[in-house]
Amino acid sequence: MKKEIQLRDLGFLDYQTVWDLQHDLFQQTIDTKIYNRRNQTTKPTQNYLLLVEHAPVITLGKSGLADHLLTSKAELESQGISFFKIDRGGDITYHGPGQIVGYPILDLDHFFTDIHKYLRFLEQVIIDTLADFDIEATRSKGETGVWLDIDTPFARKICAMGIRASRWVTMHGFSLNINTDLTHFTHIVPCGIHGKQVTSMASELNTVVSIEEVKKRIIYHFQKQFEATLTK
Repeated sequence: MKKEIQLRDLGFLDYQTVWDLQHDLFQQTIDTKIYNRRNQTTKPTQNYLLLVEHAPVITLGKSGLADHLLTSKAELESQGISFFKIDRGGDITYHGPGQIVGYPILDLDHFFTDIHKYLRFLEQVIIDTLADFDIEATRSKGETGVWLDIDTPFARKICAMGIRASRWVTMHGFSLNINTDLTHFTHIVPCGIHGKQVTSMASELNTVVSIEEVKKRIIYHFQKQFEATLTK
């Protein structure tokens, strides 16, 4: 029997609103698991996949270095870019228009209790999605995310990832650059990795890409990879 995941396409929303929603769903799931354990009950938990485009924002993960932010917060604010220090793993990244951000809030007890495997599954969803648009992507050993031309001097990242997990419940996730304004990445050391560039689907294909079409392929491959049914 396939697992069920509730799909929420949030459209275009500011970072704080979605962060609050994530925390609410994440905590509800954890609270249900704690209740079940204490009371020896089996109240079901719900899985979610949130898809969203954000207004320009830079986020610094809990293990990120402050000096990976190359622009003052005052200057960012003057350019309409927000800044948040948050509770995910990973270093520093940028979210903005033209980028699909995916936040899976999954109870991994429904799937498998292996965070390493979970990250590899997320990477595979994006690798398979990019292949549908004739972009050959891969992993980089020791560097979470999805890359192009990794073993060449032209290695560049097209999708960043960073998660948080507690009691096998996940939050945060991935951000895939589609028609993203890549100049905003000059404000940071992307993911804290020096000497490697970032790219987008539009840059690789030399054309604007339909975000709705990319969403459809992400949803398809997410269902396939996790052997799940996504319902709106």
